[in-house]
Order: sequence, then C-alpha cells, then structure tokens
Amino acid sequence: MTKTTSHNAPETLLLEIAQRHFFIETLEPQNSDGLDFHEVAVWAMRAALEEAYAAGLAAARR
Repeated sequence: MTKTTSHNAPETLLLEIAQRHFFIETLEPQNSDGLDFHEVAVWAMRAALEEAYAAGLAAARR
C-alpha cells in the first residue's frame, strides 16, 4: 500500500486504490456516462474494499 502524507491523504489513498484496481484516472465527476460509470469485476471490487478497509484499520491504530 502506498503511503500518503498530504493534508488530503484519504482522498489521495482512495484515488490510488481506484487507479490500481479499476484503472480509473480520477474520482471527480466528468459529466459523461462513459467516464463516470465503470463496469468492474466483483473480485476487483472486493480487493479494493479490502485494501481500503485495511488502510482504515492501520490509520485507526496510529
């Protein structure tokens, strides 16, 4: 997992997870169905959720 140290670390981490698992360039709305809606495999969704959960646990322990 990538460490982030900026003031918007949670947003940066979420974007990194989305990029790694879903190959999404941004989590900002693009006002285009083709860019704002993505078909993802359930195993990719599970892996991303597990990574985000683990990051939350690690942050809570600090």
